[in-house]
Amino acid sequence: MKRIFNIGAICLTMAVAATMSSCSDEFIQDKKNYSNVSSEIYNYYSGANGRLNECYRITLPNIQAGASQMWQYNSLGMADNHSQSTEEYRNFSTFVDPQVTLNTVTGTSGAPGYFGSSWSRIREINETIEGIQGSTLSDSEKDELLGQAFFLRTWCYYLLFRYYGSIPLVTEVQNPVPESFTPRSNAQECYDFLCSELDKSAEMLKKRTVESSWSANDWGRVTTGTCLALKHRIMILWASPLFNRDNDQSRWTNAYNTIKQEIGTINACGYGLANENAPGVNGSGWAKMFLGIVNNPEAVFVSCYNKNTPDLTPDYQRNNLWEQQIRPANTLGNNGKTPTDMIVDLFPMKDGKRPATYDSYTKVEASAIAYDAEHPFMNRDPRFYRTFAFPGEYWRFTGDPNTSTSANPYTGDKYILWNYVWYNDPANFDNVMSSDHFGADNLLTSVHGMYIRKFSDDLDVNATPNYNFNTAGKNVGFRECMTSTMEIRYAEVLLNLAEAACGANQMGEAVDLLKRIRARAGYTADNNYGLPANLTGDQAACMAAILYERQIEFAYEGKRFEDMRRWLLFDGGVGLAGAGAKALTGWGGNTCTYLGFKPFVGQRRDEFVFRLQNKYNYTDGQSGRTWPFTAGDNTEKKDETNPDPILKSNMGGLTRATRDAYAVDLSETIVNKPLDEQLENLKTFYDTYLVRKKIKGDAYDSNNTPLTMSWNARYYFWGFTQGEQINNPNLPQVVGWEDYYKSGSNGTYDPLTAEPAGTTTE
Repeated sequence: MKRIFNIGAICLTMAVAATMSSCSDEFIQDKKNYSNVSSEIYNYYSGANGRLNECYRITLPNIQAGASQMWQYNSLGMADNHSQSTEEYRNFSTFVDPQVTLNTVTGTSGAPGYFGSSWSRIREINETIEGIQGSTLSDSEKDELLGQAFFLRTWCYYLLFRYYGSIPLVTEVQNPVPESFTPRSNAQECYDFLCSELDKSAEMLKKRTVESSWSANDWGRVTTGTCLALKHRIMILWASPLFNRDNDQSRWTNAYNTIKQEIGTINACGYGLANENAPGVNGSGWAKMFLGIVNNPEAVFVSCYNKNTPDLTPDYQRNNLWEQQIRPANTLGNNGKTPTDMIVDLFPMKDGKRPATYDSYTKVEASAIAYDAEHPFMNRDPRFYRTFAFPGEYWRFTGDPNTSTSANPYTGDKYILWNYVWYNDPANFDNVMSSDHFGADNLLTSVHGMYIRKFSDDLDVNATPNYNFNTAGKNVGFRECMTSTMEIRYAEVLLNLAEAACGANQMGEAVDLLKRIRARAGYTADNNYGLPANLTGDQAACMAAILYERQIEFAYEGKRFEDMRRWLLFDGGVGLAGAGAKALTGWGGNTCTYLGFKPFVGQRRDEFVFRLQNKYNYTDGQSGRTWPFTAGDNTEKKDETNPDPILKSNMGGLTRATRDAYAVDLSETIVNKPLDEQLENLKTFYDTYLVRKKIKGDAYDSNNTPLTMSWNARYYFWGFTQGEQINNPNLPQVVGWEDYYKSGSNGTYDPLTAEPAGTTTE
């Protein structure tokens, strides 16, 4: 049977157009089905807007994508396949697993199948565009709606472009017949198309979003600034080593001149660095930036959420459960998220420079402040304290998450995270393979050594949090959080300009932009914002500093995997030629060497806990029982409030009050002491009671030998899976990936060297 290229032929059965919703739930309130409708609906603004809102709903990034990294969602910092290929999360994802090589033919270890599943969205948007174009709406109404629709389609194409290097460009609704085949455009054609579409969208939306602005009820919609910011991201991608193997300087210069010329228009849309002149205490201004909703100047491209519940409005439900997921189990959270030892140890010191013990980014100046891994909270960048939570730190909230069995002694602004652990068996004290430990304050086995705190809507930062702990409904209170997530925020706009400036040999301007980013975090001119003096004269050092800053500023925002891909940081690009792809000749043929970055291959990520010193651990097997203890327990083995060894009179001898006196309050309002003084006090507690213990993160082999990360150079551009090839037999397979139609031999299509679409066949 002859197979046909079936792009966009999947029939959508999405039920409700308005599910996307803005932060105020006002994108549309009319709960009609705007899929599979008559063309007459486009002659009414409300009907056309309803179809557009359906395009938003199926297109916007979603923080709830989960670990599987679904095809329709960009990574937003969850422990997905993308983030597990970076310093942020442990566990070998499919991309860095040394025991698995992805392929595009067999049914196991398959390459990511994002390509075939994307076209239903594109078809839906194309149908909406055609409906609006053919309607009787006014020109101004058409511009307002089409500007948004063209952007959403371009966003879909951008995701495919960065993964596959080149794609077919379908701009009309296709019928599922052989004549509908659209060839694969090469990388240059795709790049030109994306930039052109975004320019068109930006111009269409100019009157509505530059000369005017969306109302509060429509906040979160695309603006001219959103279109330009995405174009600038694409221009940086195009200039980066992934696409620019020869380091063509004209790409950097073009990106620099364009971004510099257009950033004023982005500003005119109301965007800027949130709290730029109000860094607050210990990075609180930086942290608060993530909690703004309507008219947040930082949010250039944003996904909004609501508090609707499934039993009331299932078609409108779009909850943000991040707060629930990161909170510890003893606050009715979902047990929290755990950072790796690698990312904790790489954050800058308080002088803004990298820890000298971190052996990557060697062209970034090392700090003169000694890094103490036993006390990783000492003397760190202000953003460290707002990104991670560690034993002995206030993590404040409103409401009361306690139940009769929680044994959590804190409520509201009294909550302190005490998550140190202890062991029953001395054989496990230093056994990295053992996680048979028990956490303080009834965390017991639901405990992590450190927690990811970023984006937390805690009371320390926000006096009127968007969430509220609610014991009666348990986690319902968390689902009331409507906080948005920012796919593009203004800090990226500035760092994209900084990167372009550096690539165009305008390092002085790049450094000035880094200073603005760091000033918002709390650095000052007293030490040159923590930046070394050589950056204006050393392009490689300047670029390394920009990438390091991006890693810190955007930690757990889903940006790191793409930065590593576009700068070839897994292996420096040395494996490209061996995979049959265009070789890297710019940057000395090795981006890792150029940047002073230690290649990611050959490394591993573990985790750690802070355990009680040996003398404070139980050895009688009594500490692991579930609270509360049974009535038969004798006094010697029972603690009336907690099985914590150091709270027992015959062991540590602390009370909760004396232990809590060591706790660190980032707001400095409870203890009325500066942070440095508090941290020294907490260090005393650690020295007295705790020790850092490494525990297994990434996998071991069957002989219990630690494994390290690998990377196949063909992963820089993904190939079509077997199913995608069967559905699209006329599309050439990417170089280095198995070709189903060539008995599994490697494809030969290189997006960077291919002829324009339609000029050659394979």
